[in-house]
Amino acid sequence: MNEDFLLMIPGPIPVHPRVFRAMSMKIMPHRGDEFNKLFLEQSDRMKKIFKTKNDVFIIAGSGTAAMDAAIANIVQPGDKVLCITSGKFGERFRDIVKAYKGAVIELKYDWGMPIKAEDVKKALEKDPAIKAVTMVHNETSTGVRNPVADIGKIVKSTKALLVVDTISSLGGDNIEVDNWGVDLCASGSQKCIGLPPGMSFISVSQKAWDVIEKTDGTCYYLNLKKYKNNKYKAPYTQPVSMAYGLKEALDIIDECGFENWIKKHEKMAKATREAAKSIGLSLFPHDEKTCSNTVTSIKVPEGIDGQELVKVMREKHGIIIAGGQDHLKGKIIRIGHMGSVTEKEIIVTMACLQMSLKDLGYNTELPSILTPIWKI
Repeated sequence: MNEDFLLMIPGPIPVHPRVFRAMSMKIMPHRGDEFNKLFLEQSDRMKKIFKTKNDVFIIAGSGTAAMDAAIANIVQPGDKVLCITSGKFGERFRDIVKAYKGAVIELKYDWGMPIKAEDVKKALEKDPAIKAVTMVHNETSTGVRNPVADIGKIVKSTKALLVVDTISSLGGDNIEVDNWGVDLCASGSQKCIGLPPGMSFISVSQKAWDVIEKTDGTCYYLNLKKYKNNKYKAPYTQPVSMAYGLKEALDIIDECGFENWIKKHEKMAKATREAAKSIGLSLFPHDEKTCSNTVTSIKVPEGIDGQELVKVMREKHGIIIAGGQDHLKGKIIRIGHMGSVTEKEIIVTMACLQMSLKDLGYNTELPSILTPIWKI
């Protein structure tokens, strides 16, 4: 594949050169004191990103590994789990529960629709035996941000645990694990944190530990008791090079200032939405107030093949964006704006999107600055 391309999908993201340089350092012994000190420091630094005082563990594996760990350590066959689904990754949590033989109670919404906290409250009141509630904070498949704080207030007053996927929002949006009452929070490295794929993170509350200690887990590698009781906070071989990269990525965030890092993501998201609307496109989420801070989902205009649009962007302009998933294939496109992405990448992407749409027959007037470029 030609290396001269711009990656603008909702993860993996373009990785900062500083992170790559850090990852090229010579491998240390993964059980040596020097590496262990570095590894534990990054675990502690991640607490600031989660906004938690809870335990935070680093796992070698993609974000799905943290989702799997969250379920594997609390669900036994027959345990009732309320799975809130409004997109591909809410459904992934549901499928993980099924894999561990949990009894799924699905609270299902159409893709793009916001989750209503009142519906969660009714479901928990109807069945007090529900052991956990799963949900996605930022549904990558639809570009919708869900109300974790509101749902956390409801779940906190019950015996159920709140299990949340923040894979595509941690580090790019405000997440307050402790204040929101999130008991198990799963995330990954290849989104807003700014690393390649291959590392995941999970925070565990005391309420969750009380359940985990009483649960006869059916996993080995993802057994959180082993992580907690291991002096290295990782019972198996750590991803050494990724740990080097994590330190550098967190250094970059610290230099920017964490709140400023989040504001940068807000700015990039708003710029992308406004650019899309300015050329006559419609956002996919039903309510713009619920739009994601890290990925913008846009409807493909009537008469345009969304898959062909993605292809033109890639082959003619060297820009890789994402299409829709499952029943939304060909109907929407998704543009990621995470990590080190700046205004420059947004401007280039949206300008080329407009030119690609025109190539496919979409009636759009190009600004004068773009017209000569399109005619080349």
